[in-house]
Amino acid sequence: MKQIKHHLTDSLLMGYAAGTLPEAFNLVVATHISMCDTCRAALAEYEAVGGEVMLDVEPVTMAEDALAATMALIDNAPKFDVPKAKEHGKGIFPAPLRDYVKGDLDSVKWRRVGGGVRQMVLETSDAASVRLLYIPAGTAVPDHGHRGTELTLVLQGAFVDETDRFAAGDVEIANEDLNHTPVAEQGMDCICLAATDAPLAFNGLMPRIAQKFIGI
Repeated sequence: MKQIKHHLTDSLLMGYAAGTLPEAFNLVVATHISMCDTCRAALAEYEAVGGEVMLDVEPVTMAEDALAATMALIDNAPKFDVPKAKEHGKGIFPAPLRDYVKGDLDSVKWRRVGGGVRQMVLETSDAASVRLLYIPAGTAVPDHGHRGTELTLVLQGAFVDETDRFAAGDVEIANEDLNHTPVAEQGMDCICLAATDAPLAFNGLMPRIAQKFIGI
């Protein structure tokens, strides 16, 4: 894999380490970390700092059922171990994503959303949504802004927008300040994993009409 140029922010890595991100964002972060040595090393440092902080916390009196309640929370929590490096020769999906799809690319149940673009929405908590996107080479995603945060991780191919080029392993972090028109590069269809915590703000009439049916 080519060198990754666009990485996760410190706030996302700290949120992942602390367990404060929505499940959909956790999935994108975990998948990127499994592809990126730089972010995997940074995550280990944040987790080590968190462990040291806990050692300095003053002890408090615990309720009699505290252990049972804690174990119940652990049993019901999303399963996000620190991702290992992506294993080569086993498809394009790293392990965290394969667990959600229950397989690799050939297991994806695509749904057409227009213009040749397809998607598969993955089941997560209601705090944010996450989907796989298939964008044919040379195809543009409709011009849009953001009402919240969008994380887009490239798994195959590449896309370009008004800010830069994003290839396999790169993650674009978009917020309310960014309006853009991502275009998949020629030569290879682009497959992305994208998480949002608010609906996109499409600028065109037809995408706005279609939005309520495709849920992005």
